Amino acid sequence: MAACNNSNSYKKADDAQEAGREFIRGSLDGDYDKARFYLYADSTNKFLLDSWKSSYDRLSAEEKQKYKDADIIVLNVHPENDSVTTYKYFNSYKKDTTTLKVLRIEGYWFVDLKEMIK
Repeated sequence: MAACNNSNSYKKADDAQEAGREFIRGSLDGDYDKARFYLYADSTNKFLLDSWKSSYDRLSAEEKQKYKDADIIVLNVHPENDSVTTYKYFNSYKKDTTTLKVLRIEGYWFVDLKEMIK
């Protein structure tokens, strides 16, 4: 049924944690169509994600596999208000702590890279 609504069968995120997790998983797996689906799609975020993709595309196959095998370790999911949540995590491969902002827009949640803290 979900495939009828979206050719990629991605489901809009009903909460901030789901949006953050799905975005990060897509990024780690090199599935930038999936990451883009969970991204707040303004021009700055699109530019930032395209830059990430370019960097990812230059990685060796071995390095890409390490990202795909990495687990997402969630440190904190903190609602700032009813429409903005911070999502703090690291992945088990690189272990760099990153904080994303996740925004609720028209009832669904999207990652905003402009507010990313690393």
